[in-house]
Amino acid sequence: MAFRLTPRDSSFYDMFTASAENLVQATDVLSVFVHEHTRRDELATKLRDLEHAGDQLTHAVFRQLNSSFVTPFDREDIYNLASDLDDVMDCIEAAADLVVLTGLGTLPAEMGQQVALLQRCATVTAESLPRLRVMKGLDEYWIEVNRLENEADKLYRRLLSRLYSGQFEALEILKLKEVADQLEEAADAFEHVANVVETISVKES
Repeated sequence: MAFRLTPRDSSFYDMFTASAENLVQATDVLSVFVHEHTRRDELATKLRDLEHAGDQLTHAVFRQLNSSFVTPFDREDIYNLASDLDDVMDCIEAAADLVVLTGLGTLPAEMGQQVALLQRCATVTAESLPRLRVMKGLDEYWIEVNRLENEADKLYRRLLSRLYSGQFEALEILKLKEVADQLEEAADAFEHVANVVETISVKES
């Protein structure tokens, strides 16, 4: 490891880890949300609280970025990583909000499977981001998230095929597709997080 005369600001590591752990909580709440109709208002409120907490962490990263003289890696990568983590949270909260606002009842089983994939993405992300400190063992992380995102893509296409099969009314199709789109975008955002981590790792190797 190279010796540095000027110490790097290490506070970013803790903030990124906290953001990832916030996503673990959010996907766990979302998993209950999609299955328990009677608790949706309560759980949607929890997700809004977690989204606000995520926003605060994102803004904390940006403030620290503006005040730090030496950062642990490129400023652009720090900004992108914080933004992409925030995008995941926004999509999760939006999906739940749409379910409540449009009054959807029982959701297709594929949506529960979409959320299960998001839970796995959140878990591996939270387990891996602390390793940014040492830049070791991260390749398995982005490979796994890429695999999960590919699974999410296939699942999304199967869900669309089912929505357009004639089983659902036209208005319900529109409502369900809006939710499915947000869940798919959350999976994409998790992959964007992993791509930034890969970029950082390559630059630092």
